[in-house]
Amino acid sequence: MTSQAELLLVQESPLTPDLELLFHRHTMDMHADTPPESIHMMPREDLVHPDIAFFVLRDGGRAVGMGAVKRLSVYHAEVKSMHVLSEERGRGLSVRLLEGLIAHARQLGIARLSLETGSQTMFLPARRLYERAGFVECGPFGDYRADPNSVYMTLALDPAA
Repeated sequence: MTSQAELLLVQESPLTPDLELLFHRHTMDMHADTPPESIHMMPREDLVHPDIAFFVLRDGGRAVGMGAVKRLSVYHAEVKSMHVLSEERGRGLSVRLLEGLIAHARQLGIARLSLETGSQTMFLPARRLYERAGFVECGPFGDYRADPNSVYMTLALDPAA
């Protein structure tokens, strides 16, 4: 097991070559149990944008998780493309990654951080993670519309915290 000292959350380009496995697994998971019209995953290239901060969780230099904060407005942002490799789950890496994304949103002065995740059983661990972090269910936000395959969640942030 790797020590916490070897875990680093780094802001970098989503086009970094060694992220291929993360994006492949994320894509496979999103398509496994979700109809195509309900998949809201951003293409890798679209994550390169001035309003998006993309982060990689590295364990001893190896990419084991990823996630992004997409600014929607001055005080509202969205968590996008959050994924931890399946073989690395159960080590608290998702918590570490989400805490880093929330901290980044606070640094930006974001007052509300929202997300969309799946309603299917395979997404239950993710929904529980978000609930433990203080996210609550909400209605669709931004360009989203009501969808039985989606759960929308939001977290009110105190930027000074």
